[in-house]
Amino acid sequence: MSAELRELYQSVILDHNKKPRNFRELAVANRTAAGVNPLCGDSVTIYLVVEDGVITDVGFQGSGCAISTASASLMTEAVKGRSVAEAERIFADFHTMVTSDPKTDAVHESELGKLSVFSGVREFPMRVKCATLAWHTMNEALHEGEETVTTE
Repeated sequence: MSAELRELYQSVILDHNKKPRNFRELAVANRTAAGVNPLCGDSVTIYLVVEDGVITDVGFQGSGCAISTASASLMTEAVKGRSVAEAERIFADFHTMVTSDPKTDAVHESELGKLSVFSGVREFPMRVKCATLAWHTMNEALHEGEETVTTE
């Protein structure tokens, strides 16, 4: 990854950490899940409004590191207005991107748009859990699970 690209990615992550989008509880949410990363203390609650198979609104609350907060923020932007099936596909692609070997990457990062800022996380296995916590929690909410999601 070039220095310019790494700098751009860092600025996107820092921006979403400082000014997270959709950082709010949704009182009208019909799907909710909580998640925690016990190793670093990140915690997140995801609120979804799903109507006729479409995520019409999404919010999150919690606390965590810059990677965790930025990932949750960008995730909300990526799935809002999408069908449940599309959100599940984006989750799968994102997870593959941050956990795969870049030499054999099965995901075309250009298809993930802004989410590709997390491609460098795969170089730091402990940070992968920070980047994926909100995603696993959203997936639990989509499937109306009642377990607290944990990265352990």
